[in-house]
Amino acid sequence: MDNIKDMMAAAQQASDMINKHMEEAQHKLDAIEVEGLSGGGLVKIRCSAKGKVNGVTVDESLLTPSEKTILEDLVAAAFNDARVKADAAAEEEMRKVRHSIQLPPGFKLPF
Repeated sequence: MDNIKDMMAAAQQASDMINKHMEEAQHKLDAIEVEGLSGGGLVKIRCSAKGKVNGVTVDESLLTPSEKTILEDLVAAAFNDARVKADAAAEEEMRKVRHSIQLPPGFKLPF
């Protein structure tokens, strides 16, 4: 009976540690900022590693009615570039969490 209690206590401690690491990682992801570029830097989108757009910068040369379609395409491309970088930053942060927890071989976390 004591073995079961000890195992349950150890499982709870492991769960608490995983939750703590995940919360820390989520805060870090909010703080990590990436920049997506398109059009050779004419359009820039800054976003967090969680994908929240923090800002958009558009070169003034694109602010003419005749450049509307190009601008729309460049904004979409810059966002997609930022999203790829945000995903990579998030994956790196989650890799650090998985490594710090030191789970048994083959054990996978749902993130």
